[in-house]
Amino acid sequence: MNAQQKLTWVFGAIIALLALASLIGWALQARKGRTEVVANLNARVRAWWGMVAVLAVCFWLGPVANLVVFAFISFFALREFITLTPTRPGDHLPLVVAFYVLIPVQYWLIGVDWYGLFSIFLPVYAFLALPALAVFGGDTEQFLERTTKIQWGVMIAIYCISHAPALMILHPGAPAGTGQLLLLYLMLVVQISDVM
Repeated sequence: MNAQQKLTWVFGAIIALLALASLIGWALQARKGRTEVVANLNARVRAWWGMVAVLAVCFWLGPVANLVVFAFISFFALREFITLTPTRPGDHLPLVVAFYVLIPVQYWLIGVDWYGLFSIFLPVYAFLALPALAVFGGDTEQFLERTTKIQWGVMIAIYCISHAPALMILHPGAPAGTGQLLLLYLMLVVQISDVM
């Protein structure tokens, strides 16, 4: 069985699992009414239907589509993180660099299979550059606290999330579709833990 057939089987299993979860959610709602727990379960299952559909389209379109989708996920995750983090006008330059330089460069490094630089670009170079850029803002009030919050937002929202599509490049000698299977396996594990 080649990787493409395995991918089809795994997608089929995920759809079957989601169909079963949807039926269970429907049965629970019919039996117990619209309780908060049942509504939460059904909302999670619907969200996973959407995620699987987006992932299926990305796999169909190719690896670049996966990179673009995960780059947008990183962008919106960083935006949400920064929304919850108190910032000052002196933080605008590091934030602009984080959103409009670090995200594209990180995902471009994945796209060109430059694993050596991809793995150290954010934790080494960005961690040094962001505080240096913040100095140009001239705002020293709570400088270390603000800088570390931006740095860890970058680590969580960009670096950690970018490892999901990076699974597609970890085995350059492997048959086509192996990286997609790794990414799909990761999504399946997360789906099972979320829905169960």
